[in-house]
Amino acid sequence: MTSPQLIVEKEGAVARIRFDNPAQHNALTKQMWHELRDVARDIAADAAIRVVTFRGVGGKAFISGTDISGFASFSDGQDGVDYERGIDECMAAVDAIPCTTIAIVEGWAVGGGLNISSACDFRIATPTAKFGSPIGRTIGNCLSAASCARIASAVGVQIAKRMVLLGEIVPADVLLDMGFLLQVVEPDALDAAAEALCQRAIENAPLTTWAAKETVRRMTFGNLPDVEGLVRQVYGSADFARGVGDFLAKTKVLPTWTGK
Repeated sequence: MTSPQLIVEKEGAVARIRFDNPAQHNALTKQMWHELRDVARDIAADAAIRVVTFRGVGGKAFISGTDISGFASFSDGQDGVDYERGIDECMAAVDAIPCTTIAIVEGWAVGGGLNISSACDFRIATPTAKFGSPIGRTIGNCLSAASCARIASAVGVQIAKRMVLLGEIVPADVLLDMGFLLQVVEPDALDAAAEALCQRAIENAPLTTWAAKETVRRMTFGNLPDVEGLVRQVYGSADFARGVGDFLAKTKVLPTWTGK
């Protein structure tokens, strides 16, 4: 069994990124996050690349979230602020890719999987794909301002609230109707659908693509509020410590939240 990693392949004008941690439903380790940042920056600097695809290995999950075992060592809210800053740095590298980006989603796309798929320009999925950010029902942490803006811009504010405030896992058919998904196709047709979308994207003028993406990026992330005080309070709470402990202990019931 290989260590969790990103697999990156470049073929002509297409770069393919695969998240390889199937034993943990492709949860992202800290190292995988850093690899994603570095790969995104490399692709952004490669003028030959016109389209990038993101996909999970194994066919059962896109990304099931972040490997939260590291949260057990957090001692105060500043650890949470530093963590969210690190995630923002990695995600900003994905946002800044100047060519078309496509998420190919099979199975779970939750937590970091929702964030990364939201950063992509287009998403195609199988009928059993599911999306969400149920952090309020699991470990009791929160999102940065950039992550909130990215997800809300992609799925819409009301769907984002259902995911975070109610902990809903939203199925592919609902998100197709909402416009978040470009296509929902059966598994045996997924590769062909992805290839057709890649070829169409390649045909677009690269400067047109870049200018449109950059305009939307600036609209989404311009003038974000400073929410580090909120992040510090949540990550420094007893609720967060309890949520992480229960999650790592594989407790089957929801944590008893106190709001402290």
